Amino acid sequence: MTTTRQDAWTQDEDLLLAEIVLRHIREGATQLAAFEEVGRRLSRTAAACGFRWNSHVRKQYKTGIELAKKQRKELRTLPQEQETENQIVNEAKEEQEKPSASSKNTIKELISFLQQYEEAPSIQELQKENKRLKDKVQQLEASVNSLEQEKEGLIKNLQVMEEDYHALIEIMDRARKMVILQEDERNRKVKFQMDKNGNLERVEK
Repeated sequence: MTTTRQDAWTQDEDLLLAEIVLRHIREGATQLAAFEEVGRRLSRTAAACGFRWNSHVRKQYKTGIELAKKQRKELRTLPQEQETENQIVNEAKEEQEKPSASSKNTIKELISFLQQYEEAPSIQELQKENKRLKDKVQQLEASVNSLEQEKEGLIKNLQVMEEDYHALIEIMDRARKMVILQEDERNRKVKFQMDKNGNLERVEK
């Protein structure tokens, strides 16, 4: 029975985690499957691998993640393009093999089909849209980083304000204690005595 490790992650383990996750992204598999594979190889739980990836390793491989996603899209696009081309060729062959009596209708249908195919988004348009989305993602990431920096600055300012507030409270508390001590000191120095007429009068010690 294998034991589940809970010790600190080494650099080699982080590297293995990154390689397996990027491979799964590139191949179109899920990250959960990647975490499970890493967990089996390192005797760790899939949850621990997922937490390590999201909290630490992923930040170091942003470029690698984007590249893996791009390669995954390219791998998906190529079979679709090949399948579309094969479909056109097969349908053209089928049209040619039909009886000559319906050749006019066949040609019209083929032309209509080709016109519909031409109206579909071209590879260049899809690439432009892909680039636009990537640029938007980069802008959003930059905005998130800016907000995180602003948040850190606000937290630091808040900490400084809290420290100043506690220092002020401490100074006020000391001043209050000093006033009380001075008042007690004055009270201890005051005494009363009888004057010649038998009245009490206040006399400083």
